[in-house]
Amino acid sequence: MSLINTEIKPFKTQAFHNGKFIEVTEATLKGKWSVVVFMPAAFTFNCPTEVEDAANNYAEFQKAGAEIYIVTTDTHFSHKVWHETSPAVGKATFPLVGDPTHTLTRAFGVHIDEEGLALRGTFVINPAGVIKTLEIHDNAIARDMGETLRKLKAAQYVASHPGEVCPAKWKEGAKTLAPSLDLVGKI
Repeated sequence: MSLINTEIKPFKTQAFHNGKFIEVTEATLKGKWSVVVFMPAAFTFNCPTEVEDAANNYAEFQKAGAEIYIVTTDTHFSHKVWHETSPAVGKATFPLVGDPTHTLTRAFGVHIDEEGLALRGTFVINPAGVIKTLEIHDNAIARDMGETLRKLKAAQYVASHPGEVCPAKWKEGAKTLAPSLDLVGKI
């Protein structure tokens, strides 16, 4: 069963954020757009490149009214040390969320039972706590946060423009489509 258009399940965990430990719950994700990015583990190879990419795009996510949450199966203590020792991860000013109990990885369908790690999963969640986009893939393939930003903006656009859809490669400000009988077979 797909998680698209389902509400996030209740959870409570800890994160390292801007030099402090904070609590993160499902309520934290509600009230604004959220981007939840699952990674296998801290202190790995591809993960810091993704954290750095998220950090480099963070201002654009904030401008779009969204918060980024990076989640690994490590503890928030590990995330503190990761942030302090990795130049790439040290750029993060968004929460680095620990999921040592695997509550989140299981709830979002990205848990690898045999390894106790997460698959690379990206979820765009609307202010009501409903999952609007998801992408899950092999851990050897890092993501492009610019594409995640495009998907966030598309989700925001269709949320505020009922009856319109964003075509392939849609970018903010581009033309959308209004599905109708007249368009069938003409695109």
